[in-house]
Amino acid sequence: MITGILLIPLLGAITAWLIPSDRSRPWVLPVVGTLHLALTIEAALTPTSPSVGMWLHLDAIGKLVLLSVSLLFFASGLYAVEYLAYRRERPNRLLCAMLPVCLSAMTLVAFAHHLGLLWVAIETTTLTMTPLLYFNRNARSIEATWKYMLICSVGIALALLGLLFLAYSTVVARIEPTLLLEPLVANARLLSPAWLKAAFVFLLVGYGTKMGLAPLHTWKPDAYGEAPGLVGGLLAGGLVTCSFVGLLRAYQVCVAANGTTFHRDALVLMGLLSMATAAVFMARQADFKRMLAYSSVEHVGILAVALGLGKGALAGALLHLVNNSLTKGVLFLAAANIHRSYNSKRCEQVRGALRRLPWSGGLFLAGFFAVTGSPPFGLFVSEFSIISSAMTQGGEWIGGLILFFLAAIFLGMARTVLPVVMGESSRIEHTGYRDRFLTVVPPLILMGVVLMLGIWIPEPLSRLITEGAALLGGNVP
Repeated sequence: MITGILLIPLLGAITAWLIPSDRSRPWVLPVVGTLHLALTIEAALTPTSPSVGMWLHLDAIGKLVLLSVSLLFFASGLYAVEYLAYRRERPNRLLCAMLPVCLSAMTLVAFAHHLGLLWVAIETTTLTMTPLLYFNRNARSIEATWKYMLICSVGIALALLGLLFLAYSTVVARIEPTLLLEPLVANARLLSPAWLKAAFVFLLVGYGTKMGLAPLHTWKPDAYGEAPGLVGGLLAGGLVTCSFVGLLRAYQVCVAANGTTFHRDALVLMGLLSMATAAVFMARQADFKRMLAYSSVEHVGILAVALGLGKGALAGALLHLVNNSLTKGVLFLAAANIHRSYNSKRCEQVRGALRRLPWSGGLFLAGFFAVTGSPPFGLFVSEFSIISSAMTQGGEWIGGLILFFLAAIFLGMARTVLPVVMGESSRIEHTGYRDRFLTVVPPLILMGVVLMLGIWIPEPLSRLITEGAALLGGNVP
């Protein structure tokens, strides 16, 4: 099963590259997405055995990540068919080939239990997304591409240095050098505390750069603003999720060492800083796609704070990881439709989208309420779980700051979204684009899942969240 889930996207990439027709090629993406999602659901519902050598294993955390990434890719692949049919002036061979390769790399992230292999998979996601940011081939997109590549490459290099420090901590402890997760967790109490702390600092900065934790987020506004909608959704919902997995694996080792709260304090500090940064830059945002970048900065901050709180907040963090991934897919795909119809991302030029694009405008509005943690959507449940855990674990000031930042972000985001969706129709010249079946159904599917997770969490998913939190040291029932 492991081989099939990893190879199907690669075979799809080869097929897409060999198909000569730009019109037929995009259909490879939904086919790959459907097969991958079917195998992912089967893998999530059945026990899986680790590979020889323990390099690959799909534990509860990996299953959650794989489910969210696979569902997001399925929706994005379905959306790509109509999107690329509308953008016939652009060759699509590179995009249709690189997206499945990126899916394979994200799948490897979910499976990898060797931290070096995990690093390679995360770096592969960076490289495969780089040419896709330049799809529109203009000056702003090339600037965004270079920022993304350079800043994220520096970050991932720092993460590699952190892994070297982690491996050296085993040498200092006079145990067999390894980067396999299970031996590291089992021998964590023997590891050198100084080298373990240094390793976590570099891993936090490195993977935090890829996630977009403030002040390491500077690539995000340009990349999210200039990327095609389906690429932006995979960046915000897929690659951010994969980078967070890198932190989760390092966190498992630090928790097992049980010698210091340094890693938790660092996560809470950077998480709150990210939320504060998002609250400041969300106000009076003139570009609604760049606004989504700061929303991403906010939510990676929430994830970092929840991880830093530990204990009961860990289940909320894992649920939030899934909710955030799917909600970002809704927002980016709906925003892409609005951008295409108005031929502008500027908020002063885009008004009354709900009248011009009833489905896309409605999804963008619903996505706004979902991403700001409003009931009855899934993010409300996960944020409530994190905040209540902070309050009951003696972190009342942390819970209070989270609530304050959430309120400020809601108000700032509302000042951008509500006029775009519900304002008086702007009088500038628009394109002839209107809502189409395959550009509306994918975000609608994701929105349905986010709504469901706010009302009812299926028992298999709830069990995975509980088991994943236990792996991270959470005191969940």
